[in-house]
Amino acid sequence: MSNIIKPSVGRKVWYWPSVSDKTGPVPMSQSPGQPLDATVIAVWSDRMVNVLVTDTMGKQFPVLSCDLQQPGDPVHVSESGQVIGRYVEWMPYQVATAPNPTDKDYPQGPALSDADAMADLAGLPRADNPGLDTGPKA
Repeated sequence: MSNIIKPSVGRKVWYWPSVSDKTGPVPMSQSPGQPLDATVIAVWSDRMVNVLVTDTMGKQFPVLSCDLQQPGDPVHVSESGQVIGRYVEWMPYQVATAPNPTDKDYPQGPALSDADAMADLAGLPRADNPGLDTGPKA
């Protein structure tokens, strides 16, 4: 089981293009052996994101429903042993500095319900968050 790093919008990742990405009607430019810059623009799950990829010429490409390789996940390879692209992965420093859920100092608080999380995002009060302003002061 790999250590899951939670993706979020705005995070940087490395994009490894597929063969069709590099040969399609508007091909991506890539330096041999180097990943492309990508920014997470939507999160579907811990292993599926939408990204905005910038190639080596500065052209941008949205890539939807892209696999996110988590640390320790096996790399997809073809029968001939070639790595199959069209996935993103965390940069080495992100993996090295990611909190480990087995550490005793890892936060173990209860998970927020969807309703509480949405209230927090909207800046609205919720029962267990009295620090938010709940209305006019008397």
